[in-house]
Amino acid sequence: MVAVHHRTVSVDGLDVFYREAGPVDAPVLLLLHGYPSSSHMFRHLIPALADRYRVVAPDHIGFGRSSAPSADEFEYTFAALAEVTARFLATLGIERYTVYVQDYGAPIGWRLALADPSAVTGVISQNGNAYEEGFVPSFWDGIWADAAERTDETRDALRPALGREAVEWQYTHGVPAPSTVDPDAWEHDLALLARPGQGDVQLDLFRDYATNRELYPAVHDWLRTSGVPVLAVWGRNDEIFAAAGARAFERDAPGARVELVDGGHFLLESHLDEVVDTIRAWLADQR
Repeated sequence: MVAVHHRTVSVDGLDVFYREAGPVDAPVLLLLHGYPSSSHMFRHLIPALADRYRVVAPDHIGFGRSSAPSADEFEYTFAALAEVTARFLATLGIERYTVYVQDYGAPIGWRLALADPSAVTGVISQNGNAYEEGFVPSFWDGIWADAAERTDETRDALRPALGREAVEWQYTHGVPAPSTVDPDAWEHDLALLARPGQGDVQLDLFRDYATNRELYPAVHDWLRTSGVPVLAVWGRNDEIFAAAGARAFERDAPGARVELVDGGHFLLESHLDEVVDTIRAWLADQR
């Protein structure tokens, strides 16, 4: 059985919790989680890939077991989360890696790549968006309205996204057999969202999400000019990030591989084996 280590390091006075497995001298896979989860979403993926790779999965600040200062104590923006992640990598001495991005992990990963393009040796996007056509309007319209209007009313309209029904929906929508999704996944997230101050933390990040769209032209240029290999393995029934967002990588990433799987947003909960097989085959092709 692969040993998965659960560790914490200090980054500028903040605790960053991370899961790690695999040989320390192996190529690094950096796993960046989305909302409302943490590195917990990778609990099954990590040991499945750690025989040949050093797999590292941090919790973003405000998530999981990492520090979660209040919104008054820390500026919850994607730029700030990316900056902490960059310093986390420097602390661990990680200079080159393939990045796996899902949901929030994508804008953090794109910022890392734009800041240090030579560090990223490959991209695995699992429902991690980089294109306008990836946004499903029915999900995103309220977020765009809050970013544009910035009123108490538009902010409060997003509060149901923090509740049980919305979180469970993120895990089960688009999954042909919802009973295959372990309820512990969303119960874990809900327990963390219930911590004091989490509402303001998450609503700040919702409001900041519009800044990620501004990065997309630079991300597309990086994909075109760097030739970085890309795998988009995507739950094609996702009602947050549409399958069109996966196909769009083919425009800018030469030789991008796009695999659309009959699942939803949190594909690892329902189609782990299929995702693992796809990733292992793709990584083998990069050698």
